[in-house]
Amino acid sequence: MPPSGACCSHDHDCEAADCGPAYSLYKHIDQLHIRCLNEDVDGSCKNVFKAWAQRTLLTENPLRSDPDDPELLLHIPFDGAVKLKAICVIGGSGGSAPSKMRAFINRDDLDFASIASMAPVQEWDLQEANDGSLEYPTQVAKFSGVHSIDLHFPGTFGADQCEIHFVGLKGEFSERQRRAVEAVYEARPVPKDHQVPGDMQGAQRNVS
Repeated sequence: MPPSGACCSHDHDCEAADCGPAYSLYKHIDQLHIRCLNEDVDGSCKNVFKAWAQRTLLTENPLRSDPDDPELLLHIPFDGAVKLKAICVIGGSGGSAPSKMRAFINRDDLDFASIASMAPVQEWDLQEANDGSLEYPTQVAKFSGVHSIDLHFPGTFGADQCEIHFVGLKGEFSERQRRAVEAVYEARPVPKDHQVPGDMQGAQRNVS
């Protein structure tokens, strides 16, 4: 039985049913705009996002915090709206794995100061050892229509530096509805775009 707060987001064995890749949101992440506060090496946060099948492979240049401060704030934007159902986090060894995770959604302006006084949408106590089979389910009703998520990792299991090798997100993706609506309206003629000047209207009436 998985530890409290960590389980598969479905009612069957994901590995046996091979539904991990099918529910992975990896390809819907806006990779270019991923960012992380307090990362030791700029841009290393992008290395922890991999295909589901590669989650157990050690990342060559994992996400690490500043050597003397384990706190991380990871911003993950999507290419459209998602319904987030579960999160998988694989940390480093020697006490460097994150011990807690807090989630904030649809914000593009967060920093450590602002989240200090904010209640997260949800938070989890993480397990130190994770071979890729532990997933932390979300309260799905609170994670619908998500365009971006910020994951706050406030501390570790004892190490001064936090280390993360993989972050996996599972759920459902829907295309940007706004674009579809705009396309429909653009396809329809707009009356004011097709108005005939007054003189021409009179000419048309005279001709008829």
